Amino acid sequence: MLQIVFNEISAAELSALDTLEQLELLDEFKVREEDLEKLPDGRFGRIERDGRVLYRFRAKDHRFYFEVKDRAVVVHRVLHKGTFSDFLFRSKMPLAEDEALAGSKHFWKLIDEGRNARRL
Repeated sequence: MLQIVFNEISAAELSALDTLEQLELLDEFKVREEDLEKLPDGRFGRIERDGRVLYRFRAKDHRFYFEVKDRAVVVHRVLHKGTFSDFLFRSKMPLAEDEALAGSKHFWKLIDEGRNARRL
């Protein structure tokens, strides 16, 4: 397993949830290198744009968006699935969630905010 590091934005998003939900999500959020190489099931996804690689992990109704740097999982955002499900519904895009997000400037702005946030 890799070390997991939250920045101040992703930590705040997680801490906004009730304690039991936080514990359940963190219990599910386990990342191994082999998971990222094979993306074994629908829980993991890979999003690429302009040579940048970001991973997605689904846990219950939430999505963890993260990068892997120096054997650490750096979590940029923790978002409720409705954040982008509603966007996809309104735009009627015939794409999978990860494909649609890869092309969304709004999504990458959220990620950049997380990427530039201080790590905790």
